[in-house]
Amino acid sequence: MNAIVDFQVACEGSFYEKNLPSTTEVEKWVSTVLNHLNIGPQELTVRFVENDESQSLNHTYRGKDKPTNVLSFPFEAPPGVTLNLLGDLILCVPVIEREAHEQNKKIIHHYAHMIVHGTLHLLGYDHIDDAEAEAMEALEIHILSQLGIDDPYQEH
Repeated sequence: MNAIVDFQVACEGSFYEKNLPSTTEVEKWVSTVLNHLNIGPQELTVRFVENDESQSLNHTYRGKDKPTNVLSFPFEAPPGVTLNLLGDLILCVPVIEREAHEQNKKIIHHYAHMIVHGTLHLLGYDHIDDAEAEAMEALEIHILSQLGIDDPYQEH
């Protein structure tokens, strides 16, 4: 595996906790992204949170006063310092689980999609304009297919 994951759960005691992916699953998903893009070992933090923490971070860093499924915070090393540190992913458990139910997807597959999506953001991919969105979605679909997960953008 190419991924070293600092796995953090900030929603303990929540009924959502039972559906969280394991550290091994998250490492596999991130490693699949890294391997597909021929990127060597990388470290990142993956933090699972409730609505209030997601909303606070989304408001502070994106100006959007609502919780969101995944937030990506790329690590920026000081000049001349090389570290294999990608950054942080913040996943909002209630939002991800609600979306999975609304979209008739397996919760674990939606977590995999959000980890793949967030990891691509940490690597500089974005979906601000249509061309970027199409390229990023195609990459997500291909990586998820390597994990045996259907196209997350299809209607269910």
